[in-house]
This record gives sequence, structure tokens and C-alpha cells, in this order.
Amino acid sequence: MRRREFILLLGGAAAWPLAARAQQPKKLPRIGVLVSALPPHPFADAFRRGLRSFGYIEGQNITIEFLYTGGRGDRAMEFAAELVRSGVDIIVAHFTPAARAAIAATRTIPIVMAPAGAPLQQGLIDSLARPSGNVTGLSAMDAEIGGKRLQLLRELMPNLVCVGVLAATPATDGGYGKIFVEDLHMAATKADLELVPALVDGPSEFERAFEAMSEARAQAVIIQGLFEPQGSMTFIELANKHRLALMSGIRETVVAGGLVSMSSNYVQLYERAAFYVDNILRGAKPADLPVEQPTNFQTVLNMKTAQALGLTISPTLLAQVDEVIE
Repeated sequence: MRRREFILLLGGAAAWPLAARAQQPKKLPRIGVLVSALPPHPFADAFRRGLRSFGYIEGQNITIEFLYTGGRGDRAMEFAAELVRSGVDIIVAHFTPAARAAIAATRTIPIVMAPAGAPLQQGLIDSLARPSGNVTGLSAMDAEIGGKRLQLLRELMPNLVCVGVLAATPATDGGYGKIFVEDLHMAATKADLELVPALVDGPSEFERAFEAMSEARAQAVIIQGLFEPQGSMTFIELANKHRLALMSGIRETVVAGGLVSMSSNYVQLYERAAFYVDNILRGAKPADLPVEQPTNFQTVLNMKTAQALGLTISPTLLAQVDEVIE
């Protein structure tokens, strides 16, 4: 063999492994998702829809791992640490317990709140415009609309004097339930209403909480969204048993038989979380992505339940309702 041919063959053999390595599939971005609920939950489908709108298809150009905490703070901490150890590229945290757990687990992996409640009040971020650190995403504005909720209840029930509120203990959700109650308490004081809080750790305490609110002469009860949608039917049964008007944080509970709900459009928020994931995967830093807050809130009213409670709904009030369940 001639020397020139030998050199060419040698060069080709050396280049072959490089070419083979270049053709290997690129590592897909891995997104770890902490859902503060039990499956099935509407978050997963909505989040996937949001990702598809930005061109991401699970299994083709992105990998997603959903972990459901059942609303338990200890499980959220465990799962967050697991995602960090596995080396995910982004953690998407649904609701406050998941966001708190993710923040405790890492200060480097980007975290998207999808959404979190009162993130500024809870110290999850430094500001809405410049959240700082590795956290950004969405605020649900759920605690902040306590005054609007009480105003709606008073319009539905002109003789309203006392309102109960079912919320989570700090051990369960890291303190958001306390903020939820405090915002309602300030609004109730201004509206000259009595507020009866019932802080619970989970479903085993729901019945006792409803009994306590009923004994305190509550006429209506407002539910913190953390316990829904899995607890919706239980809440409806307990509200019917104690003749309490049930105000929910989600539409689904009203469709199932609750009286009324007022909330941001959670499905839109879940989909919007994909916007942050896309920007971060393209190189944006979480600290440079302002936290978004909803500006519109949906009101859903179950007319059959209102009639069962003996309520008369004026045409003026009906005109303010976004959806009426007949």
C-alpha cells in the first residue's frame, strides 16, 4: 500500500467515530413538574397544550416528568429533592407548597411558579418585575381577591352576617393558608362581617371543620383552592348537610353543585406556564422574566343550588356573572 493511501485510510478511520457521535440524538430538555394535588388533575393537559403552542411535543423534543404530591408539603419536599438529584433542566411548581419545596431544594435550577399564591407576600420572590434568583412564573391572585369574594356573597345573600373559611395549616402549605385567611379577615372587618376560620391539615378534618363553622352560625363558607378539585364532592355534601352556601375557588365545584366560584382562569394560567419554560430553554434567566398576575376573574353561579338555598338572584347580579349553571 502506498503511503498516501495509508494516511487517507487512517484519517478516515479516525474521523468515523466523530461522525457517529455527531449523528447521535441530542439530549432532550427535561422538565420536572410538581403538582400539588392527586391525579388526574387539569394541570397536566393544560400545560401540555401550552407547550405544543410553542412547538414542544413530549417525547420528540422535550421530556416531562409529572409528580403528584397530593397537597402534602412533606411529599413536595421529597419529590423536589428527587428532581434536583435527577438533573432536570427546569422545575415547574403548581401551587405554593410545590414552589416552596422547589426553592428549598435548589437555588440554581430554574423554577417556574404555575401558579403560586401571593408569592410576594410569602417571600418567594423579591418583586414582580425583577423576581431575582432562579424563580419566576405566575401569581394566581387568589388571596388578594378576598374582598371581591365577600362582596359577591353579600350580593347573593343580603342578610349575610357570618362567613366561614376553610384553609390549610402552615404545616400543610407552608403558610399560604394563613395569608388567605388574613386577606379575608381584613376584607370582612371593612365589610362589617364576622369571619370564622377553620385551618385543617387534610380531608380527615373537613367534617369537623364544617361542624365548627356551622356551630359558629356561619351562613356561607369559602374554600382555599389547595383542597380542590379532589375534595369538591365532600365539600358539597358537607355544605348541604349544614345549610352553608359554598363558595369555591374553581368552576368544577360549582358545576358539581356548589353555589358560586370566583377565581382567575386557572386553565389559562397552566397553559401560560409554558411561556416561561420556552423562554428559559431559549436562554432567558428567570430573574429577567417578570411574574405575571391575572387581571380578569371568572364568576360561575349554580342557579339550582341558589334556588335550593332560597336565594333570589336579581337580573343585575346575573348580568355580572360570567357563567350560569342551570
